[in-house]
Amino acid sequence: MLTVAGSDSGGGAGIQADLKTMLALGTHGMSVVTAVTAQNSLGVQGAWELPAEAVRAQYRSVVDDIGVQAVKTGMLSSPELVECVAELLANTAAPIVIDPVGVSKHGDSLLAASALDSVRTKLLPTATVATPNLDEVAQLTGVHVETEDGMRRAAAAMLAYGPRWVVIKGGHLRSSSASGGPGSDLAGSVEAVDLLTDGSEEHWLRAPRHDNRHTHGTGCTLASAIAAQLAKGQSVPEAVRAAKEYVTGAIAAGFALGGGIGPVDHGWRFRSSAGMDSPGTDSPRMDPARTDSPRTDSPPMDSPAKS
Repeated sequence: MLTVAGSDSGGGAGIQADLKTMLALGTHGMSVVTAVTAQNSLGVQGAWELPAEAVRAQYRSVVDDIGVQAVKTGMLSSPELVECVAELLANTAAPIVIDPVGVSKHGDSLLAASALDSVRTKLLPTATVATPNLDEVAQLTGVHVETEDGMRRAAAAMLAYGPRWVVIKGGHLRSSSASGGPGSDLAGSVEAVDLLTDGSEEHWLRAPRHDNRHTHGTGCTLASAIAAQLAKGQSVPEAVRAAKEYVTGAIAAGFALGGGIGPVDHGWRFRSSAGMDSPGTDSPRMDPARTDSPRTDSPPMDSPAKS
């Protein structure tokens, strides 16, 4: 497993979240650092981009010797980095998960406006799966989502840029309907709803919405979890469902670090199986993620591999 992303000094997002997720799901994580950030639970205090040649050298060092079974990308802050990484991915024969990181959980910009066109035309066409949140959808396509039908429009707009599949993450939606459903109003939801589609198949993924502010790194974690499951040979729908279940548990557990927004608990399964509470939180344990798909039954939850 290879993550191509920025470093989060607070350990909640970026390559740190990616590597923790990869380990928790039984895979070996490797990294290409694209930027170094100074950040904590309160926000991003600084960011320093690495030169494209440093990113290229890291990537070639890993891929040419060790090889990869899946790649996940995160923070690529400039057109130069986006185009460098897109070129590398275009020549990599492995599933690729693109998380088009635009803004941090605290509202800090992590992608230059000048890089948006490169993301659309160079990076997204390499994706097996793209995983934008609603802010990133608006940034890339101009589509502002307020209903589940709006998620369909957002998915169509994203697929037009070339990814094979897209997950429109509806975590920012608030639905007044417990059951939701396409066309529902989205204010005050008890569910977190995502849409996975390739333009022909639709999979609506639903899970309990947990009232926990410690959600730093959810996007990185979901993308890495999808990539981990793809590396283990699952289909895209299977991988996304398993990843959502893992992330739902990590959000439910939470990890109360610092004075602001703490990260999700990447090790919740280990603590749960040992009968331990997550550090610094009294949040309830995860309710199993529920999916609503007309085509496929949900697979059982994967346990971390033993080897």
